[in-house]
Amino acid sequence: MSLNAARNDDEARTIVQTRVFNAPRELVFEAWTTPEHVAQWFGPEGFTTTTHAMDVRAGGEWRFIMHGPDGTDYPNHIWYDEVTPPERMAYRHGGDDGIVSFSVTVTFEEIGAQTRLTMISLFPTAEARDFVVEKYGAIEGGRQTLARLAQYVEKQS
Repeated sequence: MSLNAARNDDEARTIVQTRVFNAPRELVFEAWTTPEHVAQWFGPEGFTTTTHAMDVRAGGEWRFIMHGPDGTDYPNHIWYDEVTPPERMAYRHGGDDGIVSFSVTVTFEEIGAQTRLTMISLFPTAEARDFVVEKYGAIEGGRQTLARLAQYVEKQS
């Protein structure tokens, strides 16, 4: 496989979302990693989140349920591989069945008094990526989730 073919395959398996927040990096990182904060903003518009366990460290886990506005519950499970406060985290994301669906790297870049957050989700196949985009609205849901985080941290700073 050529380098270009490998790059195109990775692009087909990836969702990249970036947003700049008018809040300091430490606050954005804390809002992303503290259950009390997460409960206030995590998920697309109309969703709420119940955290059952959150241990944000390499080897730690986050088990939570996203509650959709239509009453549907979406159990989630995250396994943290790397946590470097307040700069970066990497984790594997799956359902309550323990099966990993995709890997995520989140970076928090300080830009003066602002923070640029970049979230890269890598799926095992292009088909798996397309499935979550089509069935769960992953791209729009991610955009809405980051917008809710922006509203939350900007009120806190």
